Amino acid sequence: MSNLCVAHRGFSSTAPENTMAAFQLAMEQPYVTWIELDVQLSRDGVPVVIHDFSFNRTTNGEGLVRETNWSDIQKLDAGSWKSKAYAGERVPALSEVLDICKGKVRLNIELKTQGDMYPGLPAAVIEEVRKRNMQDEVVFTSFEPAALTESKKLAPEITTGLIIDARPGDLLARLRQLQCGFLSIGYTNVDKSLMREMKNDGIQVMAWTIDDKIIMKRLAAIDPELMLCTNRPDAWYQALQKSSNRA
Repeated sequence: MSNLCVAHRGFSSTAPENTMAAFQLAMEQPYVTWIELDVQLSRDGVPVVIHDFSFNRTTNGEGLVRETNWSDIQKLDAGSWKSKAYAGERVPALSEVLDICKGKVRLNIELKTQGDMYPGLPAAVIEEVRKRNMQDEVVFTSFEPAALTESKKLAPEITTGLIIDARPGDLLARLRQLQCGFLSIGYTNVDKSLMREMKNDGIQVMAWTIDDKIIMKRLAAIDPELMLCTNRPDAWYQALQKSSNRA
């Protein structure tokens, strides 16, 4: 299958992002081969799946993830903001997501941190992945180079990837220095020369985040190995699979 479909925070156009409902809905689509999700740490060190540093946008709670214990995070409603149909969806622990995804779909786990906000994050995530022997089923990505360096030091067997929405001249040098085998890049920065450069170095490239079918088709035409990250896996299917099925 070309231009692999990565469900961004799960099937997040329909279900509330980064919830079990969004991940399960994504996994029900046979063409979704990857899921992207975000991980932070609770105050007591539990890896939890949530994008924002605070609870305000995607739950009925307030305050910072890192200042809240897991027992309190479990009480939050992470679904009602999206629709009544999802009332009562919780913020999942990473362990829960790994358990349902193992052997079924690969995971792009974003280590959601800035500076030294979460010094124990890579170690805690690695522990959960190793416990389930899923090192070959995940990649760790981050905007924060220090998190990638720490991950590589603790778990050299797990592929890491830089997230960036730019194309600096020294991008390949940065990726080599960080020992990255993956690049997660804002889709407007992708062209044939980028793909050629990255593929020559053995680096897998994922473009984010594309919900428009016309843009998906344009990106797919650049290179079949470019992964496409989307909130709308259904749009990916309509843009790329239906047409190829008719061919």
